Amino acid sequence: MSLLTKEQLKAFINQNNIQFVNDLYASLKELFKETLQEMLEAELSSSLGYEKYEKTDKNNSNSRNGYTQKTVKTQFGEMEIDIPRDRNGEFEPQIVPKYKRDISGIEEKVIALYARGMSTRDIHDQIKEIYGIDVSAEMVSKITERIVPEIKSWQSRPLEKIYPFVFMDAIHYKVRTDGHIINRAAYVVLGVTVEGNKEILGIWIGENESSRFWLGVLNELKNRGVEDVLIFSVDGLAGIKEAIQAAFPNSEIQRCVIHQLRNCFKYVSYKHLKEFSKDFKAVYQAPNEEIAREEFEKLKSKWQGQYPYAIKSW
Repeated sequence: MSLLTKEQLKAFINQNNIQFVNDLYASLKELFKETLQEMLEAELSSSLGYEKYEKTDKNNSNSRNGYTQKTVKTQFGEMEIDIPRDRNGEFEPQIVPKYKRDISGIEEKVIALYARGMSTRDIHDQIKEIYGIDVSAEMVSKITERIVPEIKSWQSRPLEKIYPFVFMDAIHYKVRTDGHIINRAAYVVLGVTVEGNKEILGIWIGENESSRFWLGVLNELKNRGVEDVLIFSVDGLAGIKEAIQAAFPNSEIQRCVIHQLRNCFKYVSYKHLKEFSKDFKAVYQAPNEEIAREEFEKLKSKWQGQYPYAIKSW
């Protein structure tokens, strides 16, 4: 199972202008180094009991005392990192322990934090798996808090003014909550830019589908800069059509062909499904509307007697 989705990988490639294998290697190395440095800073903050540059009164005689540069060996090769120090010399980093210069097994664990979610338990499990120790909940929370702003920044980033196509769909998954497995849905909005590039505009976790929920999603897109969408492609989610008409009244709404086909196929007997789907392929792969209508009439005359509801759905 991949740690990152295809969309996340594409965004990473575009943002870092990755064209060759060496570019990918350098980008992953820099990502690992920056993440490792933030984790060390969070670990010292947890040890001291206050954040860097914090102005509040500190009930602690200890304080930060600069950095010690350290060269460590990783799977990305050697790299220099700055180990934060405390004035009393009491700080014992666990992310990169003292005197340890070979951390070549930690990279994938640190990078996995970006893909496994922001729960403190997930991060706790990762660190425990690496070192075999239990880190404090406070330390895990501080590390998490340093990653969350990056996520929030992505969620609120400005968007393009115009998207020719926007696809809206839901990904269903199972999660464990209070000892029970329940179904949740992540609602994904994918936009195609004028240049033809695909990008994830946002992901929302919703308890239920309604016009109010979708209107909130669409208004958020507008607040982030989207002024017009030519075509929305949707799968018939509850309340979505009404929300689009309210937020983007001039946009066209198109039913996703894949979802429409799935809805149609559920009325067809399994023994005829392969033949039926092959006949339908001539319709939705037709080069123009005229030929598509002709192929549909052929299909209709062949199958309507046996499967009227399948034909009626179109």
